Amino acid sequence: MGRKYRQKLLSVVTTTRLVLFGLALTRLTRPRWAAGAPAGPGAKFAAMPVRRGDPARLLAAVNAQLAALGRAGWSGPVTVEALAAACVSAVLAAMDLNQEPERDATRWAVVDLLGLLERQVPGRAVEVRIPPYAAIQCVAGPRHTRGTPPNVVETDAITWIMLAAGRIAWAAAVADGRVRASGPRSDISEYLPLVAAAR
Repeated sequence: MGRKYRQKLLSVVTTTRLVLFGLALTRLTRPRWAAGAPAGPGAKFAAMPVRRGDPARLLAAVNAQLAALGRAGWSGPVTVEALAAACVSAVLAAMDLNQEPERDATRWAVVDLLGLLERQVPGRAVEVRIPPYAAIQCVAGPRHTRGTPPNVVETDAITWIMLAAGRIAWAAAVADGRVRASGPRSDISEYLPLVAAAR
């Protein structure tokens, strides 16, 4: 085996090890709350209608988040609408205290707010993705049926909740990379916030 060949082989092995180490380090240092961060332009994530939650699961999620906040359990109406709104409020309260929201409460808050957007701005022109929880299509316009949608908004769960509640501005979230919006109609800032921050 020639010297040049050995040097080239060593270089390839070293590069491969560095790449693999970098990938492992990224996974180890990524915070848990960022597990739902944008999945990347090549990710497959199909939009589907947001399903109504099960009141028992919603109640458990609300109570778990309230307990994490040191508050008494939910005493309000045990309806899907009331419990979903309570999830949003409880998750926002956790963020106000710099606490990581409970996963189930975060999931239902995301689903509730996406459903609200879907009802307030019906249509098929824009796909809004909040992996790993849900994706919807909204905004009137040409319907997309196959392949990559022309207008896509993707962000993580925490950013979506903050946008929907008016806690952060659309332009700021896009500028710092928390929101990825592609396509000529992907700016949905005119429809935000969806709920009052105090909800």
